[in-house]
Amino acid sequence: MKLQPKTEVTDFQPTFKISKHGLFIFFCLLPALLLVSIFIYYPLSKGMMMAFQNYTLFDLTNIQFTGLQNIRDILADVNFKQALTNSFYWVFISLFFQVIIGFALALMLRKQFRGRGVYQAFVFFPWAMSGFLIGLIWRWMFNGQSGVINDILLKTNLIDSSIPFLADPKWALASVIIANVWYGITFFGIMILAALQSIPEELYEAAKMDGANNLQQLLKITIPYILPTISVTILLRVIWILNFPDVIYSMTNGGPAGSTHILSTYMLEKVIYDQNYGQASAIGIIIMVLLLFFTIFYLLATKLNKSGDF
Repeated sequence: MKLQPKTEVTDFQPTFKISKHGLFIFFCLLPALLLVSIFIYYPLSKGMMMAFQNYTLFDLTNIQFTGLQNIRDILADVNFKQALTNSFYWVFISLFFQVIIGFALALMLRKQFRGRGVYQAFVFFPWAMSGFLIGLIWRWMFNGQSGVINDILLKTNLIDSSIPFLADPKWALASVIIANVWYGITFFGIMILAALQSIPEELYEAAKMDGANNLQQLLKITIPYILPTISVTILLRVIWILNFPDVIYSMTNGGPAGSTHILSTYMLEKVIYDQNYGQASAIGIIIMVLLLFFTIFYLLATKLNKSGDF
C-alpha cells in the first residue's frame, strides 16, 4: 500500500478582478456619487455636527462642542413649543382637506367630457408654480385693505368691516393653511387620478350587473384599489408639508408674534435673524427624529392594515 504524498496547506488568498465593464460603470456613476456626496451627505453630516456645537456667525473663533445643550435650549423655548403645535395643525389639517378635495377632483376628472384635457391642464397648473409665488398671491388676496377676499365678503354682506387676516393671530394660521390646502390639492388630484385610470372597467361593469350602486362601487372597488397609492402619497405629503416653509414665509414670515411659525420656519428664523447655526441644526435634527418616528409608525400601521389585523 502506497502512501500518498503530503500536500502543503497554504492560505487561500482570493483575488478580485475588476473587469473593464465594471470600471466603465464605476466611472459613469462617479460624477453622480461626487455630486450627491458634496451637496447632500456633506451638508447633512456638517449640520448634524453643528447641532452639538455653539456655532454662531457672531463668534466663529469660539466654536466648541457643547453636547446636547442646543437641543435642551430649543426644547425649553416657548417659541419652539408654539411652532411644534402649529406644525401639527399645519400638517394634519392641510393633509385632511387635500386628500378629500383631491380625491373628489380626481373622480370628476376621470369622467369623459369635452375639453377634459384642457381643464386638467388648468387644474394641475398650480403645482408647476413655486411655493413662494403661491404665498405672495395669497398674501395679496388676504390683504386687509385691498384683498379680493375681503372685497367679496364685504360685497356679499357677510362681514361689516375688513378682516386683517394676516395681521390677526386668530386668522393668520387659518389663512396660511387655506393657501397650503389650495396648493396641495393638485398633487393628490394627479396621484389619485393616475391610480383611478389603472382600475379595469370590467370591475365596474360586473358590479353594475350585480346591482351595485355608485356608492357601493366607490367603497368596494375604487377605494380598495387605490388605497396603496393614497397611503404612499400621504406619507410623502406629510414629509413634504412639514419641511415646506415657502408659503408661510412669503405670506406672514412666521408672524404675527410667531403665531404662524412651524418648525421649518422657526429654523429659518434661527439662521437668518439669530445666525445661530447650532440651534438651527438642532431643530433640523428634531424634525428628522419626528419624521422618522412618524414614518415607522405609519408604515407599521399600513402594513398591519394590509395584513388584515385591523
